[in-house]
Amino acid sequence: MKVGDLVKRAGKNKKAGLVTDIIDKKCWRTDVLGKLVSWDKVEPEPHAVVLIGDRYFTIPVIDLEVVVS
Repeated sequence: MKVGDLVKRAGKNKKAGLVTDIIDKKCWRTDVLGKLVSWDKVEPEPHAVVLIGDRYFTIPVIDLEVVVS
């Protein structure tokens, strides 16, 4: 995945968006790690900054699929 790719949320029939940036950010996954947050336990992972309509969203790369590269 790279800047300029058209992406959508993996496994969901959602609107596509344009990747405008790739950043590293920590993400606490409550389904795996539980509700009690401890940022020392997680490492930053790549996130895409995605423009959908007129709003920007920061979404983990692992949760996206490329529609058009």
